[in-house]
Amino acid sequence: MSVQNALIPVHFEKILQTRGYCVILLSALEKQIAIYAESSVGKNLQIHLTEGEKLRPLSHDLLSMILSGFDIEVIKVVISDLKETVYYSKIFLQRRDNEKVRRILELDARPSDALLIAIVKKAPIFCTQQVLETAFSFELASELGADSSDQSLLP
Repeated sequence: MSVQNALIPVHFEKILQTRGYCVILLSALEKQIAIYAESSVGKNLQIHLTEGEKLRPLSHDLLSMILSGFDIEVIKVVISDLKETVYYSKIFLQRRDNEKVRRILELDARPSDALLIAIVKKAPIFCTQQVLETAFSFELASELGADSSDQSLLP
């Protein structure tokens, strides 16, 4: 694996919520990267991160139940690429047919969906070294005029 493809662990820093969109702030190696998504994604992440109450299962809960029903494990989520301002990610799934044979599946996914699946299934989240080096640091983005009316949903 080249240095550019080395996997760097990331964790949630904050979720900034507005009426029209959310900003998911992830931290890795003292750098914060911002992923923009629909407002509902921020609300769903907040529910799962704070173990909030859900009246009904959400789409990601349904997918989690399907994966569990077929004995499929989410190994990891990787934010794998950044082209212009669009992030790309992959979800890695594993199913063991028996003790010696395991099948691994790599799925392309929107980062917002992949992050929700990782949270629901308690899977580790990574980004590549190249993504981390290419992405604007959120501190820089805020200096360039990010909306200060956003509010953080994480403690």
